[in-house]
Amino acid sequence: MQQLLSKLTNLYPFWLISASLVALARPATFAWFTGPWITWAIGTVMLGMGLTLSLDDFKRLARAPGALALGFVAHYTIMPLTGWMLGRILNLEPGMAVGLILVASCPSGTASNVVCFLAKADVALAVSVTLTSTLFAFVTTPLWCQLLAGHYVPVDAVGLCFSTLKAVVAPVLIGVLCNWKFPRVVSHAARFGPFVSVVSIVLITAGIVAQNAAAVISNLGKLAVGAFLLHVLGFILGYAVARAFGYSAQTARTVSIEVGMQNGGMAAMLAKKNFPTEPLAAVPAVFSGVVQNIMGSIIASWCKRHPVKETPPPHS
Repeated sequence: MQQLLSKLTNLYPFWLISASLVALARPATFAWFTGPWITWAIGTVMLGMGLTLSLDDFKRLARAPGALALGFVAHYTIMPLTGWMLGRILNLEPGMAVGLILVASCPSGTASNVVCFLAKADVALAVSVTLTSTLFAFVTTPLWCQLLAGHYVPVDAVGLCFSTLKAVVAPVLIGVLCNWKFPRVVSHAARFGPFVSVVSIVLITAGIVAQNAAAVISNLGKLAVGAFLLHVLGFILGYAVARAFGYSAQTARTVSIEVGMQNGGMAAMLAKKNFPTEPLAAVPAVFSGVVQNIMGSIIASWCKRHPVKETPPPHS
C-alpha cells in the first residue's frame, strides 16, 4: 500500500498537467472546486506538513543560523522582486501582475523539501527554510503584496495577514502539536500525508483552471513565459547568492531549490479569497505550480546524477 502511494505521489507533475488539460477541455469537470473547498484543501496540505514536523525540527533552526537566515532572506527578496519585475517587463494586465507578485511573495512549498530529498541536498536545512518562511508568511506575504502590487489594485494587507494565519500557519502548528502529543497515531496518519497533499493541490489547480479556462487559453503565452522566468531566475539567483556568501555546493543547491519553489496552492487560495474583483489573480498560480514542479523534477534528477563531492562544512 505504501509503495503504491509513493509511486502515485511521485507522479505529481503528471497528475497536475493532466488535470489542468482536462479542466481546460471540459471546465465543468472541476469548476465545482472553488470557494471553501480551496481554503480547506490548502489547510489540509499545511496540516500534512505540520504532521511531518517535530520539536526537533524547531531545535534544528538554532544549529544553522547563517544558512537558514540566507535561505529565508533570499527567498523573500529574490522572488517578490523578480515577480514584480517580470510583471512590468511582460506588461501583464493588473490581475495577472498581482497574481504573479502574490505567487512570488509566498513561502516555499512542501514540494521543495521533496525535491531537496531527491536531489540529495541538505534536507534538514530545506525543512528549516520552508518552516520559517511559512510561519512568517502572515507578515512577509501581505507586506510584499502591498508594496509591489498596491499600485495595480488596492491590497488589504490585514486581510491577507489573517487569511494566511488561518489557512497556513494555524494548520502547521496544529500538526506539530498533534505530532508532539500523539506521535504514534500521527506516524500512521502521516504516511498518507504526501498523497493527500498531491490530491489537494491538483484539485486546487484544476479548479482554478476550470473557472478561468478562457483566460488561461488567451493568456497562455505571457503567463507561461512569466512563470518559467520567475522560477528559472529563482533557482539560478538562489544558488549564486549562496555561493557568493561562501557556502558549499550542497548548501547552495538547497538554497536554490528553496528560493525557486513557491507554495502555489497558498497563492491560489489567497488570490481567490482576497482579490475577488480580479479573477485572473489566481491564474499565475496554475502556471507556477506546473512549471516549478517540472523544473524541480529535472533539477533533482540532474543533482542526483552529479552528486556533490565535497564535504560541506557545518552551517554557521
